[in-house]
Amino acid sequence: MSAANDILRTYQHVIESLTLTTGGSGVFDVIVDGQTIYSKAETGRHAHPGEPLELFAAHVGPGVPVYQR
Repeated sequence: MSAANDILRTYQHVIESLTLTTGGSGVFDVIVDGQTIYSKAETGRHAHPGEPLELFAAHVGPGVPVYQR
């Protein structure tokens, strides 16, 4: 849940919807617009703290500012 919270807190102004889907065997994938930006199955490990947010930021690009609190 931390990954979803980080992404929503930082990019809430550009996210129309976010869906969390549970999976078996410890599945943890982050998929944005149909593209997998992180997969535990591919890396063989859990994401490091902040890693999904960094990958999301790279996916949306530098032209998308972070939410100003």
